[in-house]
Amino acid sequence: MSLHPVNLIVRFMLEILALVFSGMWAWKLSDHIIFKYILSIVVPIVMAVIWGVFNVPDDPSRSGSAPVITKGIIRLLLELSILGFGVWCAYMLSYKNVSLVFMITIFIHYAISYDRIIWLWNR
Repeated sequence: MSLHPVNLIVRFMLEILALVFSGMWAWKLSDHIIFKYILSIVVPIVMAVIWGVFNVPDDPSRSGSAPVITKGIIRLLLELSILGFGVWCAYMLSYKNVSLVFMITIFIHYAISYDRIIWLWNR
């Protein structure tokens, strides 16, 4: 179920939205234009690097490679933290309805991906 192309596309879109909302939130952190640009670029890049580097070996929903090997529960917590941070950023940007829809979509995605959650839990 979690390897269905539609589900993989949904997860990819959730990742991208989390990065976009974090960049928008980082833009609002400073009044100085240089810091606005730096923060709005660095925060999403750091999140993307964390998402891409810490992997469970042979994860069927990813490339299978694991630059930094982690346990399944750690990977699951990283994913939920990054997506949750995206929800929080949207909420802090006063996109309350958007953040609610984003959160519900994340919940539905992980409910549909229960087989992957079980797989991660047992790794």
